[in-house]
Amino acid sequence: MNGAASSSAIPSGVQGVCPTGWHLPSDAEWTQLIDSLGGESVAGGKLKETGTTHWNSPNTGATNEIGFTALPGGGRYFGGSFDGIGNYGNWWSATENSTDNAWYRYMFYNGSNTFRLNYFKELGFSVRCVRN
Repeated sequence: MNGAASSSAIPSGVQGVCPTGWHLPSDAEWTQLIDSLGGESVAGGKLKETGTTHWNSPNTGATNEIGFTALPGGGRYFGGSFDGIGNYGNWWSATENSTDNAWYRYMFYNGSNTFRLNYFKELGFSVRCVRN
């Protein structure tokens, strides 16, 4: 977040690593998006890029209904190891869960779900910038 404080606001107000005129979405903004797409059980499919160019087969439920084009970037974990490219995507929010953890969203290649989880902020997950 480029040193910015945690935010739960809509919009978050956290520019972070985003260019001018854009911001990192708060956990509440992610929730608002997912709810507008029908909830956690179907929103992942509606956000994922279609096909298997980047997502591993079967890329269940992928419709990219709103042009979000979620890609499976996996993550960078402890010790600098990378894992999950093609299998899943993780997207940070601008909202902390605790001093060490922040909320993120997770999508997997063989499901339409999206999951709300929290994990160590020191890990490398994707971000999605939102236009102000």
